[in-house]
Amino acid sequence: MDLVIARPEGLYCPPGDFYIDPWRPVDRAVITHAHGDHARWGMKHYLAAAPGEGILRSRIGADMPLQTLPYGERIVHHGVTLSFHPAGHVLGSAQVRLEYEGEVWVASGDYKVEPDGTCAPFEPVRCHTFITESTFGLPIYTWQPQAEIFAGINEWWRANQAQGRASVLFSYAFGKAQRILHGIDDGIGPILVHGAVEPLNRVYREAGIRIPETHYAGDFKKNDPMLREALIVAPPSAGGSTWMRRFGDYSDAFASGWMMLRGTRRRRGVDRGFVLSDHADWPGLLWAIEQTGAERVMVTHGSVAILVRYLREQGLDAQGFTTEYGDEEEADLVKEGASV
Repeated sequence: MDLVIARPEGLYCPPGDFYIDPWRPVDRAVITHAHGDHARWGMKHYLAAAPGEGILRSRIGADMPLQTLPYGERIVHHGVTLSFHPAGHVLGSAQVRLEYEGEVWVASGDYKVEPDGTCAPFEPVRCHTFITESTFGLPIYTWQPQAEIFAGINEWWRANQAQGRASVLFSYAFGKAQRILHGIDDGIGPILVHGAVEPLNRVYREAGIRIPETHYAGDFKKNDPMLREALIVAPPSAGGSTWMRRFGDYSDAFASGWMMLRGTRRRRGVDRGFVLSDHADWPGLLWAIEQTGAERVMVTHGSVAILVRYLREQGLDAQGFTTEYGDEEEADLVKEGASV
């Protein structure tokens, strides 16, 4: 019997009678991380990795019925041994290891393999079957080292300062924004953030992650001299809104893995695109799969068919899972934009 199967409610573990990141309300949900396509409201019971508790409660509700488990610690439910292991995606992100009658499966959730200092780094877990994401599952996606991306952001910010222009950097409010704030040179000037970003900064700081001092952008009046020296971090939904008027003459940029595609940069209509993703690139996906030692690979959301075909050509038993997961950076961010 397969340890995980696809059901209308989500990925289901039959012997354990629980779901992993279900997209419809269920009795028992095991959550890999707090992005909205993986952690949804309405479950009767949630189980997640302990480092993700603060983020989950801030996004779903302080009184959510949540049980947590430290990385690596095991529990047994209906004969299924379950544990969480770092996924390196965002704060609290985890892979789920399931063991039953000698068979081991690992569900990756979303992951990246380059450590970034804002969450526990990805940890390969040996298994028989690996369920992997494939958001950037095409050979064209190969990331530069993040230090080079942060250096590019710093250079862009300094150049804008020299011209007396504000620097507005669009990025997803949870995970990406904090990674940028952690990685840039905060000595260049003041850092302002959108109202969707600051509450999550607070959770990261409470978790012991170094996030530099930030100011709420809404406290500044239009054309305040401080704005001309500032870096402003905001979700993409803020672009083109009346919220942007306070910055006067500004340069804007977008940080996302999708910025590797020129068509996406044109559609976004920003001055600069910084290729920075919290998902594994093509080499990262292949490395992670190899490290598991899995002979069977189930591929979810992204370039499923391409990755499945490649893995089959390498002699692996590979197939796709149909899911409702997406990429948070391409998701509808209107709700975040409501908090300014």
